[in-house]
Amino acid sequence: MKILVLGLGYVGTANAVLLSQHNDVVCYDLNSDRIKLINDKKSPIEDKEANEYLSQKNLNLEGVSKFPSQNDFDFVVIATPTNYDPYTNNFDTSTVESCIENLILQNSKATIIIRSTLPVGFVNGIQKKYPNQEIIFVPEFLREGKAFYDSLYPSRIVVGSHSDQAKNFAQLLVEGANKKDVEILYTKPTEAESSKLFANAFLAMRVTFFNELDSFAMSRNLDTKEIVKAVSLDPRIGDYYNNPSFGYGGYCLPKDTKQLLRNFEQVPQKIMEAIIDSNTMRKDFLSSEIAKLNPKKVGVYRLAMKEGSDNIRESSMQGIMKRVKAKGIPMIIYEPLIKEEKFFNSPVYTDLEQFKKDSDLILCNRNSSELSDVQDKIFTRDIFQQD
Repeated sequence: MKILVLGLGYVGTANAVLLSQHNDVVCYDLNSDRIKLINDKKSPIEDKEANEYLSQKNLNLEGVSKFPSQNDFDFVVIATPTNYDPYTNNFDTSTVESCIENLILQNSKATIIIRSTLPVGFVNGIQKKYPNQEIIFVPEFLREGKAFYDSLYPSRIVVGSHSDQAKNFAQLLVEGANKKDVEILYTKPTEAESSKLFANAFLAMRVTFFNELDSFAMSRNLDTKEIVKAVSLDPRIGDYYNNPSFGYGGYCLPKDTKQLLRNFEQVPQKIMEAIIDSNTMRKDFLSSEIAKLNPKKVGVYRLAMKEGSDNIRESSMQGIMKRVKAKGIPMIIYEPLIKEEKFFNSPVYTDLEQFKKDSDLILCNRNSSELSDVQDKIFTRDIFQQD
């Protein structure tokens, strides 16, 4: 098969590497640096397994700096961003729509596979606009920093179509995976769109539940770890994804919960709104607890969502940082991903040792061995030392 992948974020990169094991894959991104990295057999995103496959495997993968004009692809995979627009209260699907329009103008005969997260009803709407073009939504369920690993060992494959091409693409994903006994679920387009949003909303709900448990324990001077362990031993709840944090963040959960709430218009609901409100209250609560410690200068260790991620978008740490700064407390930052000297008018350090020395209190969403010598300065809610 000949496949074109549009977009080289963590979803596009994982798909390009996975599919290029057994197919000819061409990938395109507006960012020329990402194209160069792909052609140099390096991952454009932080992903250990993707880097290993790119450097060690014989992949049929080529990055191009111009939107391909040829129309002989069997599949085109769209993995471009769909950021949440607070002014329209909807996902901004313009990059996806632009890709589709370009393909239509080229008289592409390829089946279009959308892996970008979509609002409910998007595919039905775009399919009406282009009735002769097969467009299929295949939601991804990938973790940042572990996107390619999750592609090799998928929990499930959901395909928003029952067509022959939908089944062909699902088999391509299985062919590239190491886990072969993966369950494949074929659905209608809208059900596939809904499944993605509800899955992420449930994960966000689980994060907020254990964060509220932790806030309760902190307020009553109780041992969070003991309570969480006792609760999690119930097999219906499970001892996983239960580590308190500064709040859910990253690229997916914040925007997907807001989009799902938007899709709930005129449908009775309480939980969806509460999930978003709870995440805000968590940051309010923790920033107040930090202020009570009367630090002279607060250091922020990493803005990235979690270890192994190179994404600082919508990170919970940024929410904490803005609230602490609003209380008039000076802040400094250690974040290797930031090349500027300042971030939100706070100095950015490149010297970790100097950062530790200058910080009176150090905030870290997830603890690190790099901070082992200053544990007396650490403020974290990382109870179990895991995601």
